[in-house]
Amino acid sequence: MGIAELGHAGLHVEDLDTMRDFYARVLGLTVTDEAPELGATFLSSRPEVEHHEIVLAKGRTAPREVKLINQISWRVADLPSLQSLYRSVLDYGSPIRMVITHGNAIGVYFSDPEGNPNEIYWQTGIDVPQPFGKPIDLLMNAEEVIAENARLIAEDGPAN
Repeated sequence: MGIAELGHAGLHVEDLDTMRDFYARVLGLTVTDEAPELGATFLSSRPEVEHHEIVLAKGRTAPREVKLINQISWRVADLPSLQSLYRSVLDYGSPIRMVITHGNAIGVYFSDPEGNPNEIYWQTGIDVPQPFGKPIDLLMNAEEVIAENARLIAEDGPAN
């Protein structure tokens, strides 16, 4: 008995239209339902499995400089997907906090239009003791990124 997984999270937002556009168009989530009377939009990365993973609801009352969440992390299936989403986030103009390898995952940390921290990441399948974090260039081709990830891991010696 216990929690099986996180089903979804909700964010209070100032500008529902802008936030819906960002999560749907830039990150590629599917709008699965909308409740205009409640000021809410439901989105999912896998609507065939999970109706929604995030709910955007009007009603944010905290100023943007107030930290409400640490981050929302979105896993992708492969490195090309991570690279494509990274370019999409760059093209949108979202502030990028960092692009790093954790060895076991490569992630892009950025902010949505209202300053909420997000991460998109790809699991490399390599066991690397944590914490581990080094900058990596996702604008290289996929083979170069994989080779650079291996090189950066090797700099710290074998895994324990």
